[in-house]
Amino acid sequence: MSHPHPELPLPAELPARGLRIVALGGLGEVGRNMAVLEHHGKLLVIDCGVLFPEDHQPGVDLILPDFEYIADRMDDVEAIVLTHGHEDHIGAVPYLLRLRRDIPIYGSQLTLAFVEAKLKEHRIRPVTRVVAEGQTVRAGEFGLEFVAVNHSIPDALAVAVTTEAGTVLHTGDFKMDQLPLDGRVTDLRAFARLGEKGVDLFMVDSTNAEVPGFVTNEVEIGPVLDSVFAQAEKRIVVASFSSHVHRVQQVLNAAHAHGRKVALAGRSMIRNMGIAAELGYLDVPPGVLVDMRKATDLPDDRLVYMCTGSQGEPMAALSRMANGDHKVSIGHGDTVILASSLIPGNENSVFRVINGLTRLGARVVHSGNAKVHVSGHASAGELLYCYNILRPKNVMPVHGEVRHLVANAALAVRTGVPADRVVLAEDGVVVDLVDGKASVVGAVPCGYVFVDGSSVGEVTENELKDRRTLGEEGFVSVFAVVDTATGKVLAGPQILARGMAEDDAVFSDIQPDVVKALEDAIAGGATDTYQLQQVMRRVIGQWVNRRLRRRPMIVPVVVEA
Repeated sequence: MSHPHPELPLPAELPARGLRIVALGGLGEVGRNMAVLEHHGKLLVIDCGVLFPEDHQPGVDLILPDFEYIADRMDDVEAIVLTHGHEDHIGAVPYLLRLRRDIPIYGSQLTLAFVEAKLKEHRIRPVTRVVAEGQTVRAGEFGLEFVAVNHSIPDALAVAVTTEAGTVLHTGDFKMDQLPLDGRVTDLRAFARLGEKGVDLFMVDSTNAEVPGFVTNEVEIGPVLDSVFAQAEKRIVVASFSSHVHRVQQVLNAAHAHGRKVALAGRSMIRNMGIAAELGYLDVPPGVLVDMRKATDLPDDRLVYMCTGSQGEPMAALSRMANGDHKVSIGHGDTVILASSLIPGNENSVFRVINGLTRLGARVVHSGNAKVHVSGHASAGELLYCYNILRPKNVMPVHGEVRHLVANAALAVRTGVPADRVVLAEDGVVVDLVDGKASVVGAVPCGYVFVDGSSVGEVTENELKDRRTLGEEGFVSVFAVVDTATGKVLAGPQILARGMAEDDAVFSDIQPDVVKALEDAIAGGATDTYQLQQVMRRVIGQWVNRRLRRRPMIVPVVVEA
């Protein structure tokens, strides 16, 4: 279990009239968003998402927030509030509900529909409460008011949480697109009204705080896609997030305009777009969708594949196409569009996919060479507007890497928020709002929880270190049979290497030294096989490091005759 701030003590008891905020994910990283608010001994959870693994976390499927802080207090949880339906905000809900299945979940219609479909796969029937912008509800100790915000998915909501300690406004992910595809703008009138009443703590999206100006309007993507479609000679493959309803809508519109059919590829894409269409968030032109199984019957210049994998995820459809491991074989004349921006940490994976597709002869269009995607997060200009409209008493930047949080904090100070009222925190840091002032009061253990297949939390950093060693340095096994009574090595040592360039014969030079080390150890009183195994590990390890300049994983086995 990692503790990101060992210099901070465990927090003291929360004052009776205070409000405590602890982020269990999403601060210092882009993903795994989860905040826990505490008041009068009761808890409110805002978002519960996953983080996707990077290259240095081999074999890991997902990374969850660390629930240990609240694991023994699940009966105190009044509700889970979900701001929108992206995986980094809802993906860990099934794992939290394993601890208590009847926690009420509040969210918009589309958000809860995505969550319910996910929970069905986990065989969990949730207790859901559909809410909409402008609605006010009570969840135990917490008053909740929901505000419409614009994002790269429909039905996103900010939430104002009212308690005796004050009002907290959590934006979730948002931007201020003034020409949104669905006509649903961020409700700045509600922001202004809340500001007039008094926002004691503003928890605000930081992802684009370093980017000056304003985010490009979504409507400007349509003509670019139309132009790319017009130039495409053969098949078109568009990769996007499986929940990006607006982008899928634009692809469907462009395909319809150019006489093409669209086949959805990827289980999550098919599931989410089916939900969006059923609920009226996706307008599918008549006859434009075609089943994947019938897509191959169509001419190449009449076909579009809409798939997942825009972040280079190894098992997603686009990565498999780039590796030649998918039923869709990319070839010369095909056009591939990556309709998403790069999430920090995914750069190498995405470039690997782009290179693979280019090698196969495809033309790859991405945000680096065409305006095929705009961010769903407010840039610096939009954040400045929010600060000036709200005039919050305290600010806590959320959702972003450290550099994003720091940039957001600087914007708050520039608009007049006192520097001592801007709280920079990371995962596990405890922030208390008491008597109108927010301050850091300590930290709680808060590490990564890895999902690896069916195991949750069983893989540790030590195991990942072993996996990295195996992948980068190789593996050496050493086997010997000893007779501790006579002090002799009866067989071996047999030394085998895997994942190393050198032939096993190279180890013949070190075998006499291993034999001598074992016999000397036995003569010195070492009779336990574990001790003798460590002797072999040390001798082999030092020799390999000195002679071969490597640090492989060494697995020694000593058997006593």
